[in-house]
Amino acid sequence: MATTTTTSDCNCKQLHVAMFPWLAFGHMIPFLRLSKFIAERGHKVSFLSTKRNIQRLPELPSHLKPFINLVELTFPHVPELPFNAQATLDVRIPQDVHYLLKAVDGLKPEVARFLEQESPDWIIHDFFPYWLPPITTNLGISRGYFSVILSCYTAFGARLLKNGDDDLITVEDLLVPPKWVPFQTNICCKKYEANKMLGKASFHALTGDGGGVSNADRVVMAVKGCDGYFIKSCHEFESQWLTHLQDSNDVPVVPVGLLPPETSTIVGDDKEDKWMMFKNWLDGQPKGRVVYVALGSEIKLNKNDIDELALGLELSELPFFWVLRKPAGSTESYSVELPDGFLERTCDRGIVWTSWVPQLEILRHESVGCFLTHGGTGSIVEGLMMGHPLVMLPMAVEQSLNSRLVVVEKQVGIEVPRNDEDGSFTKESVAKSLIKIVVDDEGKIYKKNAMALGEMCGDRRLHKKYVDDFIDYLEKQRSVVASIEH
Repeated sequence: MATTTTTSDCNCKQLHVAMFPWLAFGHMIPFLRLSKFIAERGHKVSFLSTKRNIQRLPELPSHLKPFINLVELTFPHVPELPFNAQATLDVRIPQDVHYLLKAVDGLKPEVARFLEQESPDWIIHDFFPYWLPPITTNLGISRGYFSVILSCYTAFGARLLKNGDDDLITVEDLLVPPKWVPFQTNICCKKYEANKMLGKASFHALTGDGGGVSNADRVVMAVKGCDGYFIKSCHEFESQWLTHLQDSNDVPVVPVGLLPPETSTIVGDDKEDKWMMFKNWLDGQPKGRVVYVALGSEIKLNKNDIDELALGLELSELPFFWVLRKPAGSTESYSVELPDGFLERTCDRGIVWTSWVPQLEILRHESVGCFLTHGGTGSIVEGLMMGHPLVMLPMAVEQSLNSRLVVVEKQVGIEVPRNDEDGSFTKESVAKSLIKIVVDDEGKIYKKNAMALGEMCGDRRLHKKYVDDFIDYLEKQRSVVASIEH
């Protein structure tokens, strides 16, 4: 039975911590996991998001409900957004994301009222609310920035954030290991990624409510002057990168660990029925041969990408379980178009599923031999926790650098080869990558490395220690503020 450590147990004042994540489930879920750990220590948490997003969050454990208040904010009307679109899951990416930013900027008055009325000790926020610092300063509320992105990418991004007109970063600068990192590394961008990183649709694009505020400027203003820079990472995973982030910041950088997910995601009869159906199929497959494919719920593959991936799975002749969610911003009538005859030709050895699946349970099954993933941090951790080598097919620059970290530095998988100019890939490159990992003897070393790193990723005692140190920091910092005030 789960237990909660109360504030009386640790002889400290109960804190009130407000959490304010970006409107993407890849951000909201880590913020919610961190909220649960804070609540486990007996502290009060107010989790701020819009009504529809809160309704779509996993249900809280009953023993934590008294400690976590889900605060429903009124989503501002933005005519350019689809009806009831309140997260990146609901819009076209990247075309409509700036309209979401316009909407969250419209939350400023309601968030300010909440902070004034409730007066939390801390507000821990994401990259977007550049308007928050003066509000918290006036109210005497401590402020922390929580990054769900690994230090590896942040090291690249931070250099771009500090870029001035007299020190312009070029595409060529990003094609080699960064000269501004004070240790040896082979991680760098490919040409199509560097173009994206510096292009018009990049992190520096102007966004928001007509104010000309780029995402890069948002991060700079959100981090500046905060009382803690918290990051979903740990020294055991990316020690040099994390140390560099700590050394290059004026703000205390506190890792919170990798926040490994709960052991089971199956709650409810409908989900249990689905899992039993999947399990029966997996039970009938050869041990260690199934390719599990999941590229995230917010990744939009074009028709050519879908065709090449599908035909690559077919060409590999390996059994596969492909979670192919409809792209963000699609209408209810949207249907995935696969190559003609693909489903018929592979029906005896493959599943293509277009809705929710119990990913952890599937990855845990002994028939799964590798994980073909887009390289999101959460997916990487989940795959490695189950000891699976990774076949990386990143779709965003952040995911690309994550991929280089685990492929180049950790040797726990390989990346699907792509055209350096446009990022395209072929069915042959997909098939060869899968065969190399699952079938060839070379794959054994990746499997061995993945299992070794996976033990660390799933070490709940290790990551709880990181979270405990993070909460200790919240408590001590608030005590310092209280002593100054009195």
